Amino acid sequence: MTPFLQTVLACLAGGVLSILAAAGTLALRPSRIGRLVSFAVGALLGAVFLELLPHALENAGAERVMLTVLCGLLAFFLLEKLVLWRHSHDEHGHGAIAVPAIAPPSNGSDHIHHAHGHAPTTERGRTGLMILVGNSVHNFCDGVVIAAAFLASTPLGVSATVAIVAHAIPQQVGDFAVLLTSGFTRARAFRYNVATGIATLIGGLIGFYFLDLAQELLPTVLAVAGASLLYVAVADLIPTLHRHPQPVETAKQLLLIGLGIGLIALVHVWLEA
Repeated sequence: MTPFLQTVLACLAGGVLSILAAAGTLALRPSRIGRLVSFAVGALLGAVFLELLPHALENAGAERVMLTVLCGLLAFFLLEKLVLWRHSHDEHGHGAIAVPAIAPPSNGSDHIHHAHGHAPTTERGRTGLMILVGNSVHNFCDGVVIAAAFLASTPLGVSATVAIVAHAIPQQVGDFAVLLTSGFTRARAFRYNVATGIATLIGGLIGFYFLDLAQELLPTVLAVAGASLLYVAVADLIPTLHRHPQPVETAKQLLLIGLGIGLIALVHVWLEA
């Protein structure tokens, strides 16, 4: 199978199939959905440290790769700050909004918690629209990551896709909850989320085309992709796990994180064999 076809199939899996899986988990209790967050942390960390960064270091110097990761982390920090500033500005100018207006939060339990707020109907509708816009941008970037990974190697592409799907499922669960409380019907919310999932394919196709023409940029893109997934895991997902500091919960979280890392390692060994 060619890297192009692998990219297309992986983008469809990462965008649309994660939404289908998320729709199936809506019936689960929030605590069960929260378990997916721990697994997603492990999958993201495994993809970064076992796949993306090692492949980037194989084709570029350590100084270049590490500097790119550092700059990427700072860039994502500033981007999130911009989102938070915009959200704060909207709150003071137009009244409270239930969730961040541009960038979708990364875990389902938070979304479900915020979804039970009592913001005015017009603000809830605006929030639902912004969630769709934010999802489209996020999914587009996921597609670029997938394309870069498959251009490097098949095992790297599969690992990146697994990690992206793992963290997309709890995110999509939360997005469904927000859309439903924003006045969307279940059918309409599902259709809109599937439509935003197609942005993953668009990002994959565009990323594949440009990166295929500029192979020398591939290590840099892999390093940026690693910074992106690392930021999601450390800044967005791990803080939500700290809300349950009980020793038993911590042990469960560590087990699920280990399972996520183990899955990435298993995929690597299986595809390299």
